[in-house]
Amino acid sequence: MLLVCRFAVTEAEVETFTARARRALELLTAQPRCLSGRLARATDEADRWVLVVEFESVVAYRRALSPFEVREHVIPLLSAALPDEPAAYEILAEATGGAVTDHTSLLAQDAGTVRLGEAAQPRSTPR
Repeated sequence: MLLVCRFAVTEAEVETFTARARRALELLTAQPRCLSGRLARATDEADRWVLVVEFESVVAYRRALSPFEVREHVIPLLSAALPDEPAAYEILAEATGGAVTDHTSLLAQDAGTVRLGEAAQPRSTPR
């Protein structure tokens, strides 16, 4: 599971923002089953930043956001992310050493067409 949050940060806000993002990375990556975290700045638009944190699963992501200190420091930062973009992504393929591994989607096959409570079983084949 990937948490991907994009931010628009003015030059005057960079120092404060990076301190907050570094603290968020410290707190999140200290949580069980959090695999890694990164903060990056766009090379072609200096005011655009992205925070990416990888978790073992959706459950690990949700549990990582539960401790009080995380809610106190991380949630306010995440709420400042650009609102018009999704933040949570499931990993469907990953590669190491030239070998690609596909993962089965956790979304139901009909997730985009049914109402809450009507979804079928998870996919049995990768997207």
